[in-house]
Amino acid sequence: MYQIVSKKVLNPTVTMMEISAPLVARKAEAGQFIILRVDEDGERIPLTVAGCNREKGTVRIIFQIVGATTEALNHKEAGEYIQDFVGPLGKPTEVEGLKKVCIVGGGVGCAIALPIAEKLHAMGCEVHSIIGFRSKDLLILEDEFKAASTKLTVMTDDGSYGRHGNVTLPLKEMLEAGETFDEVITIGPLIMMKFVVATTRPFGIKTTVSMNPIMIDGTGMCGGCRLTVGGVTKFACVDGPDFDGFEVDFDEAMARGTMYRDFERHAYEETCNLFKKEVQ
Repeated sequence: MYQIVSKKVLNPTVTMMEISAPLVARKAEAGQFIILRVDEDGERIPLTVAGCNREKGTVRIIFQIVGATTEALNHKEAGEYIQDFVGPLGKPTEVEGLKKVCIVGGGVGCAIALPIAEKLHAMGCEVHSIIGFRSKDLLILEDEFKAASTKLTVMTDDGSYGRHGNVTLPLKEMLEAGETFDEVITIGPLIMMKFVVATTRPFGIKTTVSMNPIMIDGTGMCGGCRLTVGGVTKFACVDGPDFDGFEVDFDEAMARGTMYRDFERHAYEETCNLFKKEVQ
């Protein structure tokens, strides 16, 4: 059992927790993930390591409440326990030798992008961060990105905060103005990453994407997280989650990501109804 040390609501649909997991905290690096179960009967879900404190032995996770398991997890409070917390899994993000990088994060993907930005900043790298959200109400981690970035641009789809528009707008402006980067690292919704790649491709700037497809065991055995990368089947859990954005088949990934949408919605609604009955 793993204790929830702290819990913080970041916005109406996103929650941050700090979990006591000393063995995971000792080894985890930016870009890696864990798999957890809320209780004995729960499903296994992957969540990216959003930070860790090796001295305290804690791991930070940030999750969006979108399904039955994240709904159940969100009902846990500080001091309570979750059943399983396994990791770190996947390959760390490769940052060695990078001197100037643009980090592009969208929505809850910013939780994955932040530890990478922090790692690069600690190395002395020049970090330009672009983070985007649908509206001001959904903004998360702005102060943390400010601390880890040489320059930060905040975008909102509706213009309620920062600049009006999506994350590709300032990225394209910078590249057209002659700005160069050793690498662009983008993390967020598949459609966002697809268009970030389309923006950087004409400039030939290496672009890394972080993929988070359907995943069950996290060891490459179930095959649920398969992707087509460069015409070859890869598994996000063991070959990634980072891949060359120019080689990822985003259309296939998006089609596979919607296969279980109706099932997930049904499971989420059942879980919500269960908690409502418990309250009554």
